Amino acid sequence: MTLSSRLTQLSRLPRDARDTLFLLAVIACCVAPLVAYLPVWASAMTATLLVWRAWLAAGSRPLPGRWLTAVLLALVVLLTVISHGTIVGRDAGVTLIVMLLALKTLELRARRDAMVVFFLGFFTLLCNFFFSQALPVAAVMLVALLGLLTALVNAHMPVGRPPLLQAMRQALRMMLLGAPIMVLLFVLFPRMAPLWAIPTDKPGARTGLSGQMSIGSMASLVQDGSVALRVRFDTPGGEPPQPRDLYFRGPVLTAFNGREWYALSQPEARPITPAPPTPARLQVQGAPLSYELTLEPHQRPWLLTLDVPRAAPELPPGLQAMMTPELQWLASRPVNSVLRYKAESYLRFTHGPQQRTALLQSYVQLPVGLNPRTLALAQQMQADPQLARGGAQAYVDAALARLAQGGYRYTLEPGLYGEHTADEFWFTRKEGFCEHIASAFVVLMRALNVPARIVTGYQGGQMNPLDGYWTVYQSDAHAWAEVWLDGRGWVRVDPTGYVAPGRIGQLQRLQAPRGMFGSAMDTVISPTLLQHLRSAWEAANNGWNQWVLNYTQGRQFELLKALGVAAPSWQDLVRLLGLVICAAAAAGALWALWERRRQDPWQQLLQRARQRLARTGLQLPHHLPPRGMARQARQQLGQAAEPAAQWLLRLEQARYAAHPTTALRQLRRELARLPWPAAHRAQSRGTGTP
Repeated sequence: MTLSSRLTQLSRLPRDARDTLFLLAVIACCVAPLVAYLPVWASAMTATLLVWRAWLAAGSRPLPGRWLTAVLLALVVLLTVISHGTIVGRDAGVTLIVMLLALKTLELRARRDAMVVFFLGFFTLLCNFFFSQALPVAAVMLVALLGLLTALVNAHMPVGRPPLLQAMRQALRMMLLGAPIMVLLFVLFPRMAPLWAIPTDKPGARTGLSGQMSIGSMASLVQDGSVALRVRFDTPGGEPPQPRDLYFRGPVLTAFNGREWYALSQPEARPITPAPPTPARLQVQGAPLSYELTLEPHQRPWLLTLDVPRAAPELPPGLQAMMTPELQWLASRPVNSVLRYKAESYLRFTHGPQQRTALLQSYVQLPVGLNPRTLALAQQMQADPQLARGGAQAYVDAALARLAQGGYRYTLEPGLYGEHTADEFWFTRKEGFCEHIASAFVVLMRALNVPARIVTGYQGGQMNPLDGYWTVYQSDAHAWAEVWLDGRGWVRVDPTGYVAPGRIGQLQRLQAPRGMFGSAMDTVISPTLLQHLRSAWEAANNGWNQWVLNYTQGRQFELLKALGVAAPSWQDLVRLLGLVICAAAAAGALWALWERRRQDPWQQLLQRARQRLARTGLQLPHHLPPRGMARQARQQLGQAAEPAAQWLLRLEQARYAAHPTTALRQLRRELARLPWPAAHRAQSRGTGTP
């Protein structure tokens, strides 16, 4: 059966069936983005119920009894409790709302049931933003909103078989009329923390940095092309920073068990207190670099900053920041939504004690019995008199020279490493990703009694020429090392740059193996075109994040300052919003008064005819219709009023004509040429009353 024949069959369905199928399609559009967050049974049951209801509607079959709906409802509640452990909260509540919406479609017997389905649909629409506020989700929700409004308008047109396109035009008009009110409330409604927030039950899983690093785990991030953060540098009249200098600091890993690196203490478990203006033992050089960073949600309190700020980032109201001893910045609560903040970083800095202390002993510890060949290499280097005289700096230079000249290779697929990870990298495989290289380097440094640790974060980024923002992707995740040198403190060393210089600065990223479809697309679409399309999409998505998702109370206060308020507060927002609402109400009242006094073209012609009859001496009441006016004219004015009476009858017919505009235009021309009785004849006959 062809598509045209199917459409023909659908057009021939009864109106109830057609409207029901359209409503079910709209419900599916509302629920589709939630499938990724619903239990599997809920998604499967919802799809089954919607398909079943469509089958019943298409065949004009009877709906199931209420007892079956009650049994299904009890089953839904039981499965919700099993899946979520409760029937309250965000996740359990959304599951119940979706299931109630699907079950209610089995009870579409009356207009009241349809109204319940409409309002459940609107609530389900809102639930999508509990999980994601991304631009694609907003676009899908806008389409679903138009569909729901179309179904609602169509339900208020009970007579005949009005086309859905007519209801859709009316719904679109309603959306356009309501858009200014929506924008006004969005801009001026006070955002008072913590009330203005999206409810969450528990952090969702997300690919990204972790508080620990297993050897080989970071390589999987290269396959994730999602955005980690965006940066806009404030360099008026100056050059933007070089990509090789863009190190965004994340978790610092100090303990090693042979397979995993992790922090000695979990910083996210510590209470957050405001950071001091100048953290101890941090020494900076040169001028600071100002920037604004937009961080994507990662469900952890980590604040990614360019290495390294001297003062706390400027966070939105209600958030505080602190710096750990490892120079990692933390927020007072996890970053569960898009977060924008300003900071100033110094690209040249030193940190930590200048002289060796007992606190540095934990940075030379290694697990016993692992990596014996690396330990032997360290002993061999210590036995070299020239290296021994040069101290820690000489050991670092020798290790980096070995990486640069020893035939080591930077690869995304080095294979699985065994128990002795450092030995395999230095002597057997000689290939790996950034975490393999950084881990082996730090193990060797510790074996040489040089304090060392691993820093994870992001390195590099791509500047979007359309909006000037630097975009850092999850695929830019990186691991580097820091070593402690006498008299200098902690110093950054990126051993990956000595294995693959193109990885640092020139942004020559490794790519995951492409499938058959991806390789075929490269032959159809130009990679340059794809890059331009990606830049355009990133610019649009960034604009959505900056102006919609990140429109915070701070930006509202900036708007008030631009309007002349010296010290804005949320009370000023309420007053301004009330003033605008009052002004809009007054404008609406004036428009309604003007609209009441304004007559449509048909009424204008009728009034002109009444005035012409009054000149002949025939005074007629205003409530008299054209047919009654024609009858009174014939009775009072005789045969002389026959042309006017015929014109009045045609005017009444034009009121219900298929094309009233054309008919009224013709009647207006006839009215100007119409002969009217003399005034004395009307007066001689007297004036008539209905």
